[in-house]
Amino acid sequence: VQLQASGGGLVQAGGSLRLSCAASGRTFRWYAMGWFRQPRGKEREFVAGISWSGITVYKESVKGRFTISRDNSQNTVYLQMNSLKPEDTAVYYCALRDLRHSSVLLTPESYDFWGQGTQVTVSS
Repeated sequence: VQLQASGGGLVQAGGSLRLSCAASGRTFRWYAMGWFRQPRGKEREFVAGISWSGITVYKESVKGRFTISRDNSQNTVYLQMNSLKPEDTAVYYCALRDLRHSSVLLTPESYDFWGQGTQVTVSS
């Protein structure tokens, strides 16, 4: 399985970015996907996830600002990030749970494949 994340960049506070994660090597539609982030010097943390059936889960601090979605025809998961804050600055990673019909779990250890990460920097 290969995951290719893209879409990061530098944005001012209040701005928006859309991250994409293209998957290959699996029948994408059957697997839960997650977005995690890792601020410099801190541990990796869950941001948002979407189950194989489309159920979404969010970190409390991003609810109402971030939206995760998936396009199974394109084997791609997206993270739309609006109203960005400086504390959202981190390297963002997408991940796949290698279990068919899987639900979203919040721990990095629950995910089997990871993208390479994309830097998001929000300036104040």
